[in-house]
Amino acid sequence: MKKLNRTALALSLASLLTASAFAAPVNYTIDAAHTFPRFSYNHLGFSNQLSHFDKTTGTIVYDSEKQTGSVDIAIDMASVNTGSTAFNGHIQGEDFLDSAKFPQAIFKSTKVNFADGKLVSIDGNLTIKGVTKPVTLTVTSFQAIPHPMLKKPAIGANAFTIIKRSEFNAGKYAPYVGDEVRIDIALEAQAQ
Repeated sequence: MKKLNRTALALSLASLLTASAFAAPVNYTIDAAHTFPRFSYNHLGFSNQLSHFDKTTGTIVYDSEKQTGSVDIAIDMASVNTGSTAFNGHIQGEDFLDSAKFPQAIFKSTKVNFADGKLVSIDGNLTIKGVTKPVTLTVTSFQAIPHPMLKKPAIGANAFTIIKRSEFNAGKYAPYVGDEVRIDIALEAQAQ
């Protein structure tokens, strides 16, 4: 009977240790082939223009058990893609992104927010052109599952925020060219 109790105790401890291992925070690396920040703004009242950035790097830490995490993302400002080579150069100029002087935009989270076990928003600081402002990313979708092809933990999300470009020293032609800019990000990351 003692042997049975010891075996049961050993199995119980093993299962607790295994559960703890799965509950630990996981570090993820941004998948640059599936992560694209987009931005949109009103152009002279004629249309809402959509553009994106081609190069994004960063890391995410996610603990599913504790519902905590952090996000650290860098966007290469010179990778802006408006669909026009000439306009890409114009957007990278001093009046807008000034990518020669400020090559990256940075988002660093300060808090991730869950409701009913679901990730709903991420608070953080956004730095563009050397100006840092607090923003909240509203999360519209989030998934954390094993990647079906890579066979390792992966996460994916869609989120957005709205900023005023004039607050980041990029307000030329406002209000004719809209001051409000919506930033959307489609993000995927795999465990390191």
